[in-house]
Amino acid sequence: MTPKTLTRADLSEVVYQKVGLSRTESAALVELVLRELTDTLARGENVKLSSFGSFIVRNKGRRIGRNPKTGEEVPIEPRRVMVFKPSNILKSRINDRADGKKR
Repeated sequence: MTPKTLTRADLSEVVYQKVGLSRTESAALVELVLRELTDTLARGENVKLSSFGSFIVRNKGRRIGRNPKTGEEVPIEPRRVMVFKPSNILKSRINDRADGKKR
């Protein structure tokens, strides 16, 4: 069985059902939150959501990589990458089974 993927539409529907905003307002709210997260990360700032985790922007320097097919050395240019570090609360919830026992 393939796990379900949560989409923007799913998030909007949850906001609509639980908060009571209209579907249009719910979709706009979800878009606003995602846009703010994206803009903050694009500026190179980190985002920390308590009890969820942190999105961290890291700078990677120039380095030499290798083409796996030919073995040729290839320069990899400096770039920024985003990593997600889940909170201990989120890790715990993911690792707890429905019956309350740890795996």
